[in-house]
Amino acid sequence: MGRSLTRKIIESHYVSGSMVPGEEVFIKVDQTLTHDINAVMTYLAFEAIGIDRIRTECSVSYLDHNLLYVDFKTPDDHIYLQSAAKKFGVHVSRPGNGICHTVHVARFGAPGKISMGGDSHTPHGGSIGMLCIGVGGMDVATAMTGVPMRLKMPRVINVHLTGELKPGVNAKEVILEMLRRVTIKGGLGNVYEYTGPGAAKLEVPQRATITNMGAELGATTSIFPADKQVHKFLKAQGREEAYRELLPDEDAEYDDRIEINLSELEPLVSCPHQPDNVIPLKDVERKPVQQVFIGSCTNTSYADVAKAALVFKGHHVNENVSCTCGIASKQTYKELLRDGYISMLLDAGVRMLEISCGPCCAIGQTPPTEGIAVRTSNRNFKGRAGNPNAKIYLVSPESAAATAIKGTFASAEEIMGDEITKLAEIHEPEVYEADDSMIIKPLEPEEAQKVEIVRGPNIKFLPVPDEPQQYLKVPVSLKGGDNISTDDITPASAEFSSMRSNIPLMSQYCYHRYAPDFAAHAKELGKSIIIGGENYGQGSSREHAAINPMYLGVKCVIAKSIARIHKGNLVNHGIIPMLFADPADYDKIDQDDELEIENLLDQIPTRTVTVTDTTKGFSFQVNLDLSDNEVEVVLCGGQLRYLKKQLAEMDADK
Repeated sequence: MGRSLTRKIIESHYVSGSMVPGEEVFIKVDQTLTHDINAVMTYLAFEAIGIDRIRTECSVSYLDHNLLYVDFKTPDDHIYLQSAAKKFGVHVSRPGNGICHTVHVARFGAPGKISMGGDSHTPHGGSIGMLCIGVGGMDVATAMTGVPMRLKMPRVINVHLTGELKPGVNAKEVILEMLRRVTIKGGLGNVYEYTGPGAAKLEVPQRATITNMGAELGATTSIFPADKQVHKFLKAQGREEAYRELLPDEDAEYDDRIEINLSELEPLVSCPHQPDNVIPLKDVERKPVQQVFIGSCTNTSYADVAKAALVFKGHHVNENVSCTCGIASKQTYKELLRDGYISMLLDAGVRMLEISCGPCCAIGQTPPTEGIAVRTSNRNFKGRAGNPNAKIYLVSPESAAATAIKGTFASAEEIMGDEITKLAEIHEPEVYEADDSMIIKPLEPEEAQKVEIVRGPNIKFLPVPDEPQQYLKVPVSLKGGDNISTDDITPASAEFSSMRSNIPLMSQYCYHRYAPDFAAHAKELGKSIIIGGENYGQGSSREHAAINPMYLGVKCVIAKSIARIHKGNLVNHGIIPMLFADPADYDKIDQDDELEIENLLDQIPTRTVTVTDTTKGFSFQVNLDLSDNEVEVVLCGGQLRYLKKQLAEMDADK
């Protein structure tokens, strides 16, 4: 049998390990990306490692998430990140240039490359035939050292697309349909590889909507072939030399197959409070909507915004709706401005926001009390928009525009009638204006050595966990339910995001919205264990959701299941991730129960650990879903200690 595109790319970057799905493989990483609200920890870690320059082909630091400077902290972070980038040979995309994923695909990405990004939506790059994987910041720091990255070899699922999207039906509907079928955790351990005649008709930004939001499936990543559409896109970007055709073999072998007929799709909506809570838009209860946001890396391509503008043409935003639009990149903004679509939006009463992530991660445009917010972004967890009692619905840009006009949920067809066929005439530009003046290129090594890294007063040390001990007897500091997100653990907003370079400060707000007393309680206990339900740590890659509990003394997380990126972050930062062997044991444990583990260091390599609830007087088993390498990292007390040891051994062998 032939090979999938995914397998071809992994084989071409293979260093060691096993190519059997579920087993550990080590691969060479070509590119990395970071963004401002997570990256300070990444570069503090890279500093601590002690090498003077990155060893990847290309690494880019994007200043794109928090551009709302509520005080000195965020501008200080940006100055630190820019100076660190100059020191270590990293490109910098300055504030206002655009959101990391959109800019990276347009200006740096290339088919066949492997990229690790410190953001869960890094799979956006799969739209051009790259293998792009979201990881925690410590993993990005590791990749920048040139050390091969560990990866659990994925299962590869073929998503075969036929037909063609109807006018008013967006690529958003494809990924919402996938979420409806697969669920938010059904993609764990999988790569979704899109092929077929339907895929061939999708332009690169449409593909990016699908691969970007594939993160919500819990998948390792998603990818499309590097075909004529990718060639057209890179040529339009003035980067035709970056293109090479990269396709799966005609007889490629896959672990499973999903069929979607694009012609049969209709406008869909993801309802609160999980992205997989998907129903047809026509079936949603027509409640009054207070806020509409057209934006995020997921759905503000040129064609997305142009189609929304055509829906608005001749209409106005409902007087009871606050409607905003945040374009994903300066390049796209200028193309839309040139062609008159920004004027259409302004004439309709849409407010244009700064070119940044912004409202997607609760930086501005928080919904009102008990408000309903309709968004084109990728997540609708409780509190994701900054207000835990708001309800977030996810739709396409066409449906968002129609909803803003109606004041309640509506489709583009309801607004446009027969005129909806005009939406089919909108395509991406044949040529994009390429202006990289907002990208700072790396200095030459001799100049970089002269750079002094600038640290503002809010930038504190990177906490390093202790090595695990043989005997552990600690209380349960928190018992959480299912689907606890990293937003629940480390809340998003302009204010909280500005704290992320200061762990002593940020840790005070750990679980702030989910369990307001947690930080004080955990600090009082000194050492503790967290109990979680299914899909613990879903969502954003933010490693602060591991660092903050670690700083507060959490030694283990025992859950029914743990999301992929968060599990990696726990390992990297010295918290041992454990899974209930019998999920029924979850119900027997209460907060503040005392748990005892004897001979922990001896049990870890066996992947089975016996835990005793001394409060209730019973013992139970937990499993460690860890590779050999992850076991080594755990026993070392985290990735930083392990990496220093590994680099020292590599240098000694030279």
